[in-house]
Amino acid sequence: MADRVLVTGATGFIAQHCIMQLLEAGYDVRGTARSESRTAEVVAILTPHLSDDAQKRLDTFNVVAADLTSDDGWRNAVDGCRYVMHVASPLPRGAVKDEDELIVPARDGALRVLRAAHDGGVERVVLTSSLSAIVYGNDRSRVFTEADWSNLDGARIGAYDKSKTIAERASWDYMESVKGESPMELAVINPGLVLGPLLSSDWGTSGEMVKRILDHKVPAIPNMNFATVDVRDVASAHVSAMVSRAAAGQRFICAEANHSMMEVALILKDHYGARGFKIPTGRLPSVAIRVMAIFDKTVRLALNDLDSSQNVDTTKIRTVLQWRPRDLREMTTAMADSMIAYGVVQAKR
Repeated sequence: MADRVLVTGATGFIAQHCIMQLLEAGYDVRGTARSESRTAEVVAILTPHLSDDAQKRLDTFNVVAADLTSDDGWRNAVDGCRYVMHVASPLPRGAVKDEDELIVPARDGALRVLRAAHDGGVERVVLTSSLSAIVYGNDRSRVFTEADWSNLDGARIGAYDKSKTIAERASWDYMESVKGESPMELAVINPGLVLGPLLSSDWGTSGEMVKRILDHKVPAIPNMNFATVDVRDVASAHVSAMVSRAAAGQRFICAEANHSMMEVALILKDHYGARGFKIPTGRLPSVAIRVMAIFDKTVRLALNDLDSSQNVDTTKIRTVLQWRPRDLREMTTAMADSMIAYGVVQAKR
């Protein structure tokens, strides 16, 4: 019988790519969502993207009800699982009124999963954290490594960044508290801005930048930079961290490199400009964004990345997990192609 893996947040972008790669690798997979009724929906999304052998393993796939804000369901969710990938975390499209709307479920949800996994005899948990737990609230003029943590008291840090930082720190603290009680291990993946192919018409928060550029919802491109990564490479990092002995007790920056929003726009213009997409490539002055931010809370979130970079050292993930990421052009066009295929964006006629 194949090893079973629990993947939390099975309706999410990263989680579904993780599920696909696990099925292709021969694992049995169980997912979680707020409702058990999501099984058929997830199966329908995944099926066209799987090989014939992996499709057969969907017969044993199911989604069980488990919510980050409640203890109910987690014991059943981890039952019989050798591994857990805790991918689920609240991710808003815009500003939230109270930062605890993100912090509390992210932190408490991670602890619920870890407790259930510990009690259920799970061998290893792979936690999806974020680069948000590493670079924010800090001086961006340097190169960041896994030894760095976001500064919760810094000037340029948002509620989401705080939620990921607090949730990851709480997870490591929990593992320290149960040291010696069980052999369970923890590994953490810290992705940057996730691009790559959608599996359905749900572009989530990850696809917002590419969608807005393709839709010409931004008049020009601001001076913003992100360490980007393809979702397929994020999923492969999770699978490698799940089974690699050397990954136990480690966190891994998961990004190809720092890239500007302008680089993304120029790639999109090069590939889709002649296909009816009007891609903006002018520079939007930073002062204009600062003025807009006074009146718009969502624009205000952009200030944390305005006129700064996310330069990261990825030596660890490349050496320990033998990880080889796709480049910016491939991850950008893969996302754009899938958006066009699913009707998320349309060329202007």
